[in-house]
Amino acid sequence: MKTAKAKKITVKDIIKKYGGDKTAMIAILQDVQEEFRYLPKAALSSISKQMEVPLTRIYEIATFYNAFSLKQRGKNLIEVCAGTACHVQGAARLMDRMERDLAIKCGETTKDKMFSLEEVRCLGCCSLAPVVRISGNIHPNLTQDEVPKILKNY
Repeated sequence: MKTAKAKKITVKDIIKKYGGDKTAMIAILQDVQEEFRYLPKAALSSISKQMEVPLTRIYEIATFYNAFSLKQRGKNLIEVCAGTACHVQGAARLMDRMERDLAIKCGETTKDKMFSLEEVRCLGCCSLAPVVRISGNIHPNLTQDEVPKILKNY
């Protein structure tokens, strides 16, 4: 039995969702990033043309907010919290372990495009430190020894 293939959402679809409203630019960029896992240059150019917004203005927004990425990310985004509580509880050791196990450095993506590794300032889970978020899932009170098992689940 064949399954129906999900329709690929286009930049045009995303802009249409917001009625082409220029004040919805952040929401449009968020949706584009969710669809592509980053903000491709072609998508930003398309937004600029369709919405008649200078490309430089779109880049200003995209580079101002840390949540946006202009580099292609892996399927699973790993965010190691480096806030004060997590730092004190060993976040640097977790980052070292992630870098070793994934054979990449912070800010890079694995060759198979499965994982991207980033450091974030705070995930707002200080009482659960140290914390790592992988594809939106929080992993609290994490130890280095738990890293391989968690990565295997993704």
